[in-house]
Amino acid sequence: MTIKVQPMGVYQTNCYIVTTEGKDFIIDPGVDALPWIKENVTNPVAILNTHGHFDHVWSNAAVQKEFGIKLYTPKGDVVMLTDSSWMPDLPPSTPDVIIDGDEELEFNGVKVQFRHFPGHCPGCSTIEIGDAMFSGDFIFKRSIGRTDFPLSSPSDMKESLAKFKLLDFDKTMYPGHGDTTTIQVEQQNTDYWMRTL
Repeated sequence: MTIKVQPMGVYQTNCYIVTTEGKDFIIDPGVDALPWIKENVTNPVAILNTHGHFDHVWSNAAVQKEFGIKLYTPKGDVVMLTDSSWMPDLPPSTPDVIIDGDEELEFNGVKVQFRHFPGHCPGCSTIEIGDAMFSGDFIFKRSIGRTDFPLSSPSDMKESLAKFKLLDFDKTMYPGHGDTTTIQVEQQNTDYWMRTL
């Protein structure tokens, strides 16, 4: 498995291309992501959103149109794809598949696991492919997603951190902004973050 990353837009939102078994998975195509994606895929099979904030989904529709592939978006954030109070010029997009909670998908032998961790926003999720977890804006290296945005919930974030702390395996984490970390490293910080919420 190979993972390519490119920070997009003024918020330097990480767009990922995960290639495994000859299939390319595009995670969080942000602002003006299409040219970079076109240069780095050979067999794109799906667009996967960790959540619905505009800087993660800006190029959803452009990538859908370019490659004719399906868009997978967590249920709680679908409304954000067409109605962004922060960014009214957001290009609207429509998911082909709505992910409801924790859900495992399979693409001709490649398993993709969504895990629902609301708090930063209602649909906030992580995505696991192989030994990698793409954490969106749920958890960053030594930090967590903000909970002071519209539709954020500090109480939901506390519950999500408690759920995250119980994961009994380790994987490299690829967040929506910044550098990589690991599940077990960030589990050491969950008690601190829960106290601050």
